[in-house]
Amino acid sequence: MTRFRLTLAYDGTDFEGWQSQARPRPVRTVQGVLESALGRLVDSDRVAVVAAGRTDAGVHALGQVVSFALPRDLEAELVARALNGLLPADIRVLEARLAPPGFHARRSAVSKLYRYVIDTGPVQVPSRRLYAAHVPGPLDEGAMRAATALYRGRHDFASVASAGGSATTSIRTVRRSELRIEPAAEGPGPAIVYEVEADGFLRKMVRSLAGGLIAVGRGALASEDLVRAFEARDRGGWPAPAPAHGLTLVRVDYPAAEEARG
Repeated sequence: MTRFRLTLAYDGTDFEGWQSQARPRPVRTVQGVLESALGRLVDSDRVAVVAAGRTDAGVHALGQVVSFALPRDLEAELVARALNGLLPADIRVLEARLAPPGFHARRSAVSKLYRYVIDTGPVQVPSRRLYAAHVPGPLDEGAMRAATALYRGRHDFASVASAGGSATTSIRTVRRSELRIEPAAEGPGPAIVYEVEADGFLRKMVRSLAGGLIAVGRGALASEDLVRAFEARDRGGWPAPAPAHGLTLVRVDYPAAEEARG
C-alpha cells in the first residue's frame, strides 16, 4: 500500500458536509465524492479517506488535507491529475504528495486556520450570498476586537461546542484570534474578517465563536456577558452559531519534520 496526502479546495454549498453519513437516502458529502473518485481510479469498491477537519454542510475549504492508502504504486502528480479529471467542478486537488508511514491527516496536524467573513453593508449582492454571512451594520468593531482576545489561550471551550461531536475533551489552545476590516469584494459596505487558529476545534466551534462576536457587535450582549457565558461552560447560554456559508478552512499545519519527510 502506498500512502498519499492531498490538499483539497472545495465549495461547500452543495455538500452535506465532509463526512459520509448513514441515512435512508444517500447524501452528497465531500468524503463520499472523493472516495468514489479514488475507487474509480484504482478499480476498488471503496478507498477510505481521513480528513484533517470534518467541515459542516455549506462550509468551504481552501486547504483541507486528507490522507489515504492505495493498493497501487502511483506517482502523486498522476493521482492529482487523474482525480481532477474524475471529480466534479466544486472540488479540486491542489497538491498531492507521498506521505510517510504513520502520517494521519487529523492526528498528525498541529494547527488549523479558519476564516469567517461577514458582509456588513445594507444589501448583500447575490454573488456573495454563499461565501459570506450578511449582518447589516453598523457593528461595534471595537467591542468585537476586544471579544476576540477572550478566545486566545488554552481554555475549556465547552460553551461553544455543539452536541454530536466525538471529542473526548473540550480543552483547546487558540493561538490566534484576530479581526480585521476589509472593503467588500463586491457591494456596499465593509466586510469583517475573523481568523482563528488552534491546535484543534470542536463541532461548530468556529461558527459559535463568530456567533459570539456578532452578538457583541450588534449590542445583543455586552462583553462581560460574553465572558460569563464563556466561563459557564454551558452551550445553552451561548449565542447561536453563525451561518455555515461564511466559514472557510484555510490551512492545516504539520510538524516541520513531517513536512520535510513528505
